[in-house]
Amino acid sequence: MKKFISRLRVRYGETDQMGVVHHANYALYLELARVEWLKEFALSYKEMEENGIMMPVYDMGLTFKKPAYFDEVLSVETQLLQPPSVRIKLGYKILNKHEELLTDAHTELIFVNSKNNKPMRCPDDIYRKIMKSN
Repeated sequence: MKKFISRLRVRYGETDQMGVVHHANYALYLELARVEWLKEFALSYKEMEENGIMMPVYDMGLTFKKPAYFDEVLSVETQLLQPPSVRIKLGYKILNKHEELLTDAHTELIFVNSKNNKPMRCPDDIYRKIMKSN
């Protein structure tokens, strides 16, 4: 399936005393990439939430291969792993400017109806937008 690439620069406050990105920041990097990925399909988290659709993270996994450092520009490749249903699974690769793999990751989110807090199938309009480009 199609990959989308977003870029970010590591900020000083995201690093430890050795200038290495602290592991807790990777969840934020994945969220940033996911929001940008959705925008590629003309989808907005904010509009989805306003329409009663929530997408909490159900599962997340990261494998750290090499560290990222302060002021590095990172590329985050985001890719749909399978067509969305009640869940949506995304894979990520975080690379440095030399295109070295730093982190391999995945997230699984669940579509939830905010009115009753129950899981729901991916709405048809969202499904069509995502699958049209994949």
